[in-house]
Amino acid sequence: MTNFNITPNRRKFDTDIKWNYYEKDILPMWVADMDFPAPKPILDALRKQLEHGLYGYEWANKTELPEIVASRMERLYKWKVQPEAVLAVTGIVSGYSVAVRAFESAKKGVAIQTPVYNEFHEVKNNIGIPQIDIPFVKIVKGNLLTYEIDWDLFEKRVKKAGVFLLCNPHNPLGIIFSRKELTRMAEICIKNNVLIISDEIHSELLLDGNKFTPLAKISREIEQHVITLIAPSKTFNIAGLFCGFAIIPNKELRERYETELNHLRLHVASPGLHASKAAFSGKCDGWLADLNRYLTSNRDFLVEYVTKHMPGVRTTLPAATYLGWLDFTQTEIEGSPFEFFKAKAKVAVSEGKIFGKEGAGHVRINFGTARATLKEGLEKMRRAMEEL
Repeated sequence: MTNFNITPNRRKFDTDIKWNYYEKDILPMWVADMDFPAPKPILDALRKQLEHGLYGYEWANKTELPEIVASRMERLYKWKVQPEAVLAVTGIVSGYSVAVRAFESAKKGVAIQTPVYNEFHEVKNNIGIPQIDIPFVKIVKGNLLTYEIDWDLFEKRVKKAGVFLLCNPHNPLGIIFSRKELTRMAEICIKNNVLIISDEIHSELLLDGNKFTPLAKISREIEQHVITLIAPSKTFNIAGLFCGFAIIPNKELRERYETELNHLRLHVASPGLHASKAAFSGKCDGWLADLNRYLTSNRDFLVEYVTKHMPGVRTTLPAATYLGWLDFTQTEIEGSPFEFFKAKAKVAVSEGKIFGKEGAGHVRINFGTARATLKEGLEKMRRAMEEL
């Protein structure tokens, strides 16, 4: 069993964004990376490369790495992917940015389901196209929040888009969409000739032993209309190595995507390639099972703490990821809870408004840390609220 209660001091590297972005008296619970060291097989692979001493140019897509990725898809989901359908990218954000550049036009737009990952909102600015928001329906039961798709609104708005950017599992809501929901979304998009770009970066961070189905796995027809983006970066906490993969079974889509990728000269650095081989080889799966159990217990601790000690605060019960979503709209906090907790509790969470206008009065909190750190942050937040 891996001991996730012990975490290294991240402040000693001044390039560490999470722990050095804010002043040193502020506890960081914001940006989406964990405080746990990567598993030993990844560290061993990086040491082996380091000790080799040569760091010349390396192939990304003409090695065994696409085969390793394809094998993982078959092992996890019984999804048969040909290795040539796998393209290395420098991360998921650049991966979907390339896709939108390759397939979108200024006349149409990109559809997103809000509130959603803040980088989704940057696509409209980076590419210069309209953004079409499709808000979820927010449902409150006691202090628990759930979110559902408004299907009439989805169909009405997605038909105006050229591409639909799906986040599954969802950041920051922690939703794993059901097979039925995925099928219905895909059918609506296909009917309206809307390409689906599916960001599945959190697909292996599954809480409560939940299962995940890639959208493109549902049927061969759907597969031909989907660009799937995956990476080991969140799962194995190696986001700084900037390596992900676009899985594109449709040959025509893949060739257009690869052309745009080459135009932009987006080459993955060799440490990311070596780490990804180790991550997806299966050697780290025991570590991942331990991690998901720990994250589940942290999620439960978070929800229980909020329920018992933060009156008026409402929370999601995420099925995946290590991200909680807290609603402070029914509390006495005036203005932004993000600013309130940074000033009064010395805790940095993520501002809810960056995920869409529906996020006003909400924050995202990262529970991918040691239990003691999570407890410390929550207690600081509770004390700040009690002083109101």
